[in-house]
This record gives sequence, C-alpha cells and structure tokens, in this order.
Amino acid sequence: MTQNGDPRQFLGYKLKELQTALRARMDEALRPMGLTAPQYACLELLHRDPGASASDLARGAFVARQTMSSLLRGVVDRGLAERAERAPEGRALPLRLTEKGQALLKRASGEVARIERQMTSGFDGDRLARLREDLSACVEALTERGDSLPAD
Repeated sequence: MTQNGDPRQFLGYKLKELQTALRARMDEALRPMGLTAPQYACLELLHRDPGASASDLARGAFVARQTMSSLLRGVVDRGLAERAERAPEGRALPLRLTEKGQALLKRASGEVARIERQMTSGFDGDRLARLREDLSACVEALTERGDSLPAD
C-alpha cells in the first residue's frame, strides 16, 4: 500500500531519488578530471586499503566484481594505480595508488566533500549526526541475518 496514495512518499523512493541526484552531481563534478563516481570510489578505497582484493573493492564501491575489474584496469592503464610485481601471498597482485593517483584523488575528494556539504547544508551538527545514525540503523535492520520482517 502506498503512503497517501503516492509511491513517491516511500522512504526507499526518497533514498533512491537522493542517490540518483548525488550520483549525477558527483559525475558532473568528476567528469573534468576524467572520473566517474565508481572510479572515484575505487581510488578512495585503494587509498584507504592498499592491496585490497577486487572483491573487497567491489563491495565497498557497490559494484559487481566484473565491473570493479574493469575499473581497476582503467585506473592502472591511466597510471593512477600500479600492481605489485609479485604477490606477498596467494596469486593476486595487490594494487596501490601512484603519486598521480594520489594527486587526482586529492582533487576529486575536495569536489565530493563540497557536494556533500551542499547536500547537508540545511542540517546543523546534531541533526546531521542523527541522520547518519538513523541511516546506519536502517542498514543494520535490513542486513541482520535471521530476522523476519515486521508486520504492517
């Protein structure tokens, strides 16, 4: 059943609308740097966790592993990241950002932070903290294992 007869009033709809607007603004700001939002996420994740597996990076960037493999090839081909010459363990060659990748990430992070500040400009510190807590609680409620959905 829709709220007030309008499916656009569902929280999930509003979250998707926000995600779509945020992605569009990020892509617009990152395009002059030759980046998309998923590519930026890849660089950010590599910066925070050098040597992370493609699967870990894909989960962190909310993309399929195959998509992440393509993203990684692109950042390596552009000289933004490089693979180790040999694997410290196993077969996977870990990736790390190059100086060029670090510099581009710094510029891109500034743009993304500016967009986030704009997005949350109507929130004071307490309200913003509460929003983060509430969104985290929503994620946790949907990702807990073994719980049944509450009845309407």
